[in-house]
Amino acid sequence: MTQIIAQPLTAAAFAPYGEVLEATGAPDKIINAGLCGRFHDRARLDFGPGGRAGISVFSAEPRALPYTCDLIERHPEGSQAFVPMHQNPWLVIVAEDGPVPGTVHAFLASAGQGVNLHRGTWHGVLTPLHGPGLFAVIDRIGDTPNLEEYRLNIPVIITAPGA
Repeated sequence: MTQIIAQPLTAAAFAPYGEVLEATGAPDKIINAGLCGRFHDRARLDFGPGGRAGISVFSAEPRALPYTCDLIERHPEGSQAFVPMHQNPWLVIVAEDGPVPGTVHAFLASAGQGVNLHRGTWHGVLTPLHGPGLFAVIDRIGDTPNLEEYRLNIPVIITAPGA
């Protein structure tokens, strides 16, 4: 088995796979009579030809570190955004692009961080580290198949920093 250490989720490190959704720095706009900061247009949503935006709620079973990743998937027809409906850290797993997943990378998302995965990005299954594992998911709704799964021949063990 291969072992990797989950790294902190940062916009720069995650850029090849998508965008980090978070409210950091100064807001882009102040709205609602000065009572709300808007962090504007933070993700490149892509629903492909014949697709439309859908919002679903996922309830995933919490996992623990070290975590064994043996299944990677991607959505060739559109992007997929995960917005936690909790204030707990969670694990984001991605793999380098190719006809099959390349090198696997893991990121530890902090409370208040979501992600938008670009169309076709190989990624692990939804992996909350605490309950409840509730997430709003914004992705493509359409009539064409939008899921490819790949079982890793050699699972990847993901550990916490400092473990």
